[in-house]
Amino acid sequence: MSKEDLIRKLTSRKFWVALVGFITALLIAFKVDTGSVEQVTAIVMSFGSLIAYIFAEGWADASNKEG
Repeated sequence: MSKEDLIRKLTSRKFWVALVGFITALLIAFKVDTGSVEQVTAIVMSFGSLIAYIFAEGWADASNKEG
């Protein structure tokens, strides 16, 4: 997998939604209480937003230096 492929996957909303769905299903299967499931979901989605922002800013900065 190339660096560009990894960046594209990490900035994909579909990836983060799929990850949250997977983690939520696991937590429910292990009978974790609802409050904790909601907290974990919020943390994962916040992390996904942060990662997407960091990569987008890096890409924009790199584009500005090229031009």
